[in-house]
Amino acid sequence: MKNKIRIYKYAGITCVLLALASCKLPGNITPRQENNTVPEAYAALAQDTVNSGKLQWKNYFTDPYLQALIDTALVNNQELNITLQEIEISRNEIRARKGEYLPFIGLKGGAGFEKASRYTNIGAMEATTEIEPGKEMPEPLQDYMAGAYATWEVDIWNKLHNAKKAAVSRYLSTVEGKNFMVTNLISEIADSYYELLALDNQLEVVNQNITIQTKALDIVKLLKQAARSNELAVKRFQAQVLKTQEMQFEIKQKIVETENRINFLIGRFPQHVDRSSDSFDNLVPNVVHAGLPSDLLANRPDIKQAELELAATKLDVKSAKALFYPSLGISAGIGYKAFNPSYLVKPESLMYSLAGDLVAPLINRNAIKATYFNANSKQIQAVYDYERTILKAYIEVSNQMSKIQNLESSYNLKTQEVDALTQSITISNDLFKSARADYMEVLLTQRDALEAKFDLIEIKMQQMNAMVTIYRALGGGWN
Repeated sequence: MKNKIRIYKYAGITCVLLALASCKLPGNITPRQENNTVPEAYAALAQDTVNSGKLQWKNYFTDPYLQALIDTALVNNQELNITLQEIEISRNEIRARKGEYLPFIGLKGGAGFEKASRYTNIGAMEATTEIEPGKEMPEPLQDYMAGAYATWEVDIWNKLHNAKKAAVSRYLSTVEGKNFMVTNLISEIADSYYELLALDNQLEVVNQNITIQTKALDIVKLLKQAARSNELAVKRFQAQVLKTQEMQFEIKQKIVETENRINFLIGRFPQHVDRSSDSFDNLVPNVVHAGLPSDLLANRPDIKQAELELAATKLDVKSAKALFYPSLGISAGIGYKAFNPSYLVKPESLMYSLAGDLVAPLINRNAIKATYFNANSKQIQAVYDYERTILKAYIEVSNQMSKIQNLESSYNLKTQEVDALTQSITISNDLFKSARADYMEVLLTQRDALEAKFDLIEIKMQQMNAMVTIYRALGGGWN
């Protein structure tokens, strides 16, 4: 008896020592801590507590046609709907992880038979065994069983709970990813809408210039008939008219492509896009307030997405670390088993079991070492990605605020240039009629005026795009 006690004692000590040896971690890895500090204000901008990114998109984009397009896109956009299903997948992943640390309980039933050889130990025992006096074991021996079983891994080190928390963080990360997609979708539709308005304005300018150039061509023809001009001037004016007419079709093609880009974003087949008929020149960009750089941490969905992914990777490291520790499993079962179905209801057919096992990795831990090292590397990656996302957001806002200011100055100067060149068209035509200017001066003036008007429309479009981009950069649109 004493020898048995010693054996059990030594076996227990050995198990404890093995468990302690398995808990040793491979090296000392220090997780990298993230740095989310940002400057107190944007470069060259005064501190502003008002943030335009907190406005709802319907209060920021007030054009009813644009609002209708965005509303349709938020329902029909295929990419957004795909992302919504990814959110559902992440939600189901939480359920799966939660189920891993709860007991597994199931029902089991079975039936079969077996004929053992007479000249084996089992066959010999069955041949000499009597169930009741004068009644031998049946041959072949049937087997019926019905019962319940349960298994449970006791989450001593929170390995499974941390995996579930990581799944929750990744689910919330996909939600923020969806919000970021909504922000980008609204921005892309608004950009395309303003580009469409700009193309309409360009087409109108081209039509106006065709009228002006056609009148100039008629004048040159009359002057030729009066021997005050020549065929060369007529051909040059005619070529200028044809070139401008060619621009009509280029712009019309761009209008079709832009309309179809919008149609794709809102999930419908090509068709006309309803839009405002107001003059594009009369559009005034919204006054934008950048707020404080620290607002980006709360407003930008991509920053929150990176932050949640970082939290998930930290939990992954804890789960991977727990793989080095012993795991405790408990299994149990209860039911009835007999070689005859009629015996299943007898108390003698009752069977039950209860077992616990402690498993610890000891030798050849390469797989769990690799899992642990990979989890640490991914956590460091997530830190860099989080810091990069914050830096990118700050630079985007800083660039767009500077762009808004510079475009306003550029637009004012270009407006003065267009006014001067528009007046010069009339002056050049009058001088040409009185033979005080040649036809090349008239042509160059018309060309410069047309290019300046196109440049003015381009700057206006850049202003509207900057207004859209700064709203997205500030994290607006998803709420």
